[in-house]
Amino acid sequence: MRLSVQEAAFDAGAELNKFSAGATGAGAVVSFTGLVRGDAGLTAMEIEHYPGMTEKAIAAIMDQTLSRWSLTDALVIHRFGRLTVGETIMMVATASPHRADAFAAAEFLMDYLKSRAPFWKREERSGGTAWVAAKDTDEAALGRWSSDGSME
Repeated sequence: MRLSVQEAAFDAGAELNKFSAGATGAGAVVSFTGLVRGDAGLTAMEIEHYPGMTEKAIAAIMDQTLSRWSLTDALVIHRFGRLTVGETIMMVATASPHRADAFAAAEFLMDYLKSRAPFWKREERSGGTAWVAAKDTDEAALGRWSSDGSME
């Protein structure tokens, strides 16, 4: 399991290659890379967090993910700081003997990161800045996971 909360940009392709090379016993590797989307005049996004607290919270959900699905490994990289349109915000990768667990675990981690991970986001637009409020759709995505790891 590898977790990094960092300000620096990263090469998602290189990270995926490194993760896959170390995925001993895996028959499937699933990854997702999130980017700053350029919709409705967005020019940048500022992501803040509390060092230590953020890593602890994400590590706990990664541990839960590793125990809920048959995974050989998991990776989460999440950036903070000022990010412009098109920049990579985050990456999730999971490795498993079988694809179903790799897909489910990756999706669960993404849902958690989007709705519950302790990050605060402020959008910069041509008209000013505003904090990003939690979205009901993000909470619904996380809420669909039952305690046994299946989707409800």
